[in-house]
Amino acid sequence: MAIMRNSDIAISIKNLSKFYGSFQALKDISFDVERGSFFGFLGPNGAGKTTTINVLTGLSNYSSGSVDVFGFGVTSEYQKTRPLIGLCAQEFNFDPFLSLEQMLVYQAGYFGISEPQAKRRANELLDRFQLSEKKSVKYRALSGGMKKRLLLCRALIHDPEILILDEPTAGCDLELRFLIWDYLAELNKEGKTIFLTTHYMEEAEKLCKTIGIIHNGEIVQIGEKEKVMKEKTLQDVFLELTNYREKIC
Repeated sequence: MAIMRNSDIAISIKNLSKFYGSFQALKDISFDVERGSFFGFLGPNGAGKTTTINVLTGLSNYSSGSVDVFGFGVTSEYQKTRPLIGLCAQEFNFDPFLSLEQMLVYQAGYFGISEPQAKRRANELLDRFQLSEKKSVKYRALSGGMKKRLLLCRALIHDPEILILDEPTAGCDLELRFLIWDYLAELNKEGKTIFLTTHYMEEAEKLCKTIGIIHNGEIVQIGEKEKVMKEKTLQDVFLELTNYREKIC
């Protein structure tokens, strides 16, 4: 298990700002995600969700503020933070020349996992996500739903403490969506901290314990799901907040 300096707060973001040239994508945002939480990060396209994820995972630098993962700075102590996070991105960016098992073993090597351990872990994940029969084929032979499950396998291959999911069920049919929901709920019960972005309000209502809403690079609402929703649906809360921000901006 990876060493953690702070075992209670999985993600701590303080006064985070990010500029792309003259455009400010993130505007002094601050929030914490507790260990073991299922955190939903919601917002319209272009709100700053993926930029925040890119900063957390080291894919993008930031302009000011601080970002810690279990007490370690994502830039100053990146060698400690990278193994703590598994990222399930939107894109299918797999190596077309490797089989599913080879791809997962190769990914595990980035985290110093030996080949025998990596093979055991890969086969456990392929079995869990019902891909065992496809372990010797290349990803191009998979259906879209199978590719989605393979993304989850790759994100989990090094058994990270935090799983970051960027719209994991976008484009999925209902059966696969419900299947992924069950997987994620089970992972959360096992202790994984999950950071989810989604445009499906039903998904966030069903899975998340805490909700944060970002709009135009600013946090406009954050808190326990029941407090955010009160007597309204999450979709109503989301639309009211985003419409209000548009009127005052």
